[in-house]
Amino acid sequence: MAMTPLIGKTLSELQELVTSLGEPRFRGKQIAEWLYQKHATSIEEMTNLSKSFRAKLAENYQVGRTPFTHRQISTDGTEKYLFPLLANPAYQFETVYIPEASRATLCISSQVGCKMACSFCATGKMGWLANLSSADIINQVLSIPHSDKLTNLVFMGMGEPLDNYEEVAKVIEILTADYGLAWSPKRITVSTIGVKEGLNRLLREQSVHIAISIHNAIPEERLQLMPVERAFHIEEVVQQLSQYDFSGQRRLSFEYILFEGLNDTKAHADRLIALLKPLDCRVNLIRYHAIPGIPYHTPTSEQVLWFEEYLNKHGLRTTTRRSRGEDISAACGMLSTEKKK
Repeated sequence: MAMTPLIGKTLSELQELVTSLGEPRFRGKQIAEWLYQKHATSIEEMTNLSKSFRAKLAENYQVGRTPFTHRQISTDGTEKYLFPLLANPAYQFETVYIPEASRATLCISSQVGCKMACSFCATGKMGWLANLSSADIINQVLSIPHSDKLTNLVFMGMGEPLDNYEEVAKVIEILTADYGLAWSPKRITVSTIGVKEGLNRLLREQSVHIAISIHNAIPEERLQLMPVERAFHIEEVVQQLSQYDFSGQRRLSFEYILFEGLNDTKAHADRLIALLKPLDCRVNLIRYHAIPGIPYHTPTSEQVLWFEEYLNKHGLRTTTRRSRGEDISAACGMLSTEKKK
């Protein structure tokens, strides 16, 4: 029988687990500390639990820490890891570690593949294969070699986080709770195309930063890049966001991949400025990274700079994100395990 992982469980779930085994609730807190603060990899390490309880726990449970099966290192220091899905190791997903002078960011996945089918995204080309469990998601944080160096975490890897909201929410709790990693929510960003109900819950229930993948502010053109525009209209997403205050701790940003000739003109910039005018937000420009089999092209550096300066000049705070890990297919939109299955 497959063993159930302990990592990925919240404190309340661990308390429920220990009481079901005839132990007092405080044992749940002890297990949480071993999992998330002391980084235990086996139940046997949990020495403040009795031997008999550890034996009983080990009958049906395991810590669940799973090592990556492959690592690639970019010339710029970015590292990409391949992890197996706990429930089905035949499925795999990727995680990207991005070191900088004063920051160390982990870009984590929430699904194997993706249902959103964005035409420019290698992950979207895979289709959707599976949701990651909370154990799969938190394992990415705990099991990379640089776990103790992390300053920031972004849900920008494979998959649409809000299409797997319940598991993502559990991980956010573990990351930010005192019993877990005790991170500030300001260290976490969730990226989404704007799944309506998931976004509502994220806005109401969490205080992490939010990044919206927009890529074109003209709805009919956005539809060609992102079929989800048909279900989640960008104008409705903006209206939804306008009901919330982003002037304090929580930050709102829009991700905008620039494609040569597709969304990089003055008309596109003007439409973006008009659409986002009601919001306290910023724009992150991303130079498109060429992907085999996808018929889009990278704009020139001059065009990217012009677009950035135009938006800033017209009051829309904009920066261009520096490309990282492109040589190992770790940059934005390039994650895929299609050839590795």
